[in-house]
Amino acid sequence: MLAIKYRKVEPDGNILGGPMYYIELGMKKYFKPLAYMFAFCTAFAAFGAGNMVQSNTMAHSLVDAFSVSPENEAMVRWIIGIVVASLTGAVILGGIKRIGHVASILVPFMSIVYVGSALVIIFINYNQILDAFQLIFYHAFHPTAVVGGSASGATLWLTFTWGLRRGLFSNEAGQGSAAMAHSTAKVEEPVREGLVAMLGPFIDTIVICTMTALVIITTGQWDSGVNGAPLTMAAFNSALPTYGLWMVVVGIMLFAFSTVVAWSYYGEKGIEYLAGKKAKVPYKWVYILFTLVGARFDLKTVWSYADTANGLMAVPNLIALVALSGAVVAMTKKYMKEKEQGLHKPFK
Repeated sequence: MLAIKYRKVEPDGNILGGPMYYIELGMKKYFKPLAYMFAFCTAFAAFGAGNMVQSNTMAHSLVDAFSVSPENEAMVRWIIGIVVASLTGAVILGGIKRIGHVASILVPFMSIVYVGSALVIIFINYNQILDAFQLIFYHAFHPTAVVGGSASGATLWLTFTWGLRRGLFSNEAGQGSAAMAHSTAKVEEPVREGLVAMLGPFIDTIVICTMTALVIITTGQWDSGVNGAPLTMAAFNSALPTYGLWMVVVGIMLFAFSTVVAWSYYGEKGIEYLAGKKAKVPYKWVYILFTLVGARFDLKTVWSYADTANGLMAVPNLIALVALSGAVVAMTKKYMKEKEQGLHKPFK
């Protein structure tokens, strides 16, 4: 809502929007350093959530899928990193939009295939669904990874922090990145865009992540000792041999690559706010470099960086959301009143 209300439209039609602009235009001028802080954190976070995690996940998945030997793993990871970085550069530097366009067409199709496959596995194991939910809620408060002698308060805090980390990563709610994308929507009514945007976190986290969790648990793979993308691959493969494995691998390739391209836009907008348009090309080169090296880094290192960067990015945005909550309430009340009066056409 705020991104639509406080966006800027340049003479050439280029739209500038997101937390930087609703902080700058919606809050008092002495809050502008908060806008700069968000822009900096966005450019910083793009190297984690945007590309390193994605290239690392692709490399991790392919190495596992092809059972690459430990002595060859480093070389294969570099090769995967070079390929992903080259394709990314072709889209964001070379202007070869066809690659990104093809990915944008395939991703929705792959999403349907993924959800359909997950539903099939859940249906096959329907008698274990209640047990799976019981396991989820039990281990939310008794994490097996750190049982030891942890006090109940510490255990609850661990659950809370990991929930924040993975929840933020799965749907970006409160992070501010989604607002940058929604600011470019061809709509004039902020509240409508806000209502549409609310569907994202629900579908991402409540629906798809829960389905993935049920697949992992009902297939018995949750305590196999495997982590990351290979865990999901193992779960689907155990229920739908061969097809399940490669369906997940192809899905990861498409989802991850489309995310790399999308986050390059967020990072560019952050650096553009800080240093102007002249800084965009150098930033793109650095972004491509991080995409390359992300494939080679240790999984834990990459995720730690991404979690830290995401948290830093969310802080200034959450402050702005609280400060501008009055504007949100006023816009919502006005829209609902006008809707009752029949001044707004129904959603199409």
